[in-house]
Amino acid sequence: MTKALIGIVTISDRASSGEYEDKGGPAMHAWFARVLIGEWQAVARVIPDEQALIEKTLIELCDVEGCSLVVTTGGTGPALRDVTPEATEAVCEKMLPGFGELMRSASLKFVPTAILSRQTAGVRGKSLIVNLPGKPSAIDDCLNAVFPAIPYCIDLIEGAYLESDPAQCKAFRPAHAKPRG
Repeated sequence: MTKALIGIVTISDRASSGEYEDKGGPAMHAWFARVLIGEWQAVARVIPDEQALIEKTLIELCDVEGCSLVVTTGGTGPALRDVTPEATEAVCEKMLPGFGELMRSASLKFVPTAILSRQTAGVRGKSLIVNLPGKPSAIDDCLNAVFPAIPYCIDLIEGAYLESDPAQCKAFRPAHAKPRG
């Protein structure tokens, strides 16, 4: 099997300028390191909240780097500079609103302001793009909620085969789904 590439994008004006340490990107990387089995490699970026640059980065990670999964952190709130969902929608052929619905539902168990989040997900070619919140603990909560569907979604769009440690986070695949090599 080929090594899965996962794009990890932190979208933050302050982290990209070095004003503060990026904690979201490392939190996403740590989650995948804990959960995934099999070979995978992160392709990380830290960029400011600028829609054109977010779109360009997502396109590069999907079309040039060949990432089967691209996860973003930051830019999903209602603030004026929060444009990650708009950039994601602009580059995707198909939107998957169930991801955002489930992430908000999971986050509401911890904080009432989860309703302010505009996370979403979509498909670009053979890549799945998922917008996650900026707070590291919320990243874990949201990935724990949506990841069970991610490997099969990537199978359906013919991306790399992802396998998780069921003791960490059990992925769902229908009985008829077979591993691809």
